[in-house]
Amino acid sequence: MLKDTGRPDGRIRPAASADLPAIARLCADHADFERAEPVPPDLAARLEPVLFSASPRAWCLVAESRGELIGYATFSLEFSTWQATDYAHLDCLFVTETHRGGGWGRALISAVKDAAASHGAAALQWQTPDWNADAIRFYHRVGAQARSKVRFSLPVHAADG
Repeated sequence: MLKDTGRPDGRIRPAASADLPAIARLCADHADFERAEPVPPDLAARLEPVLFSASPRAWCLVAESRGELIGYATFSLEFSTWQATDYAHLDCLFVTETHRGGGWGRALISAVKDAAASHGAAALQWQTPDWNADAIRFYHRVGAQARSKVRFSLPVHAADG
């Protein structure tokens, strides 16, 4: 359960299905910032069953300021064979450029840690592009331990023909 995440200028809260169009816009901005492929045009529809089914695959928290979503964080539970325990994978953490430096990223990380703990996770793990020096400094400031890691991606599709 989330602790009190109210702020004088807004709050961190669990996303609601009505937030999906705004979350999809934030995702598009995030992908652009990270120099990634554009998000699919139907992202909001794709996210709905993942985030809001009876047994969600992932969870999303949003930063809301003056009625506008200005950031989001998504996470899912994963299993570590070597530790024989669940951990939370922070897939995305993003705050709009005009709101960076205002404590929103720290508030989102704190809220994700609380939510992950409530789901039984023993740790929170993530990666960030090595060129994103601002994010790396931020993660150090919130107490994260850096681990050397290379990220690979391999598409998985049904067999052709």
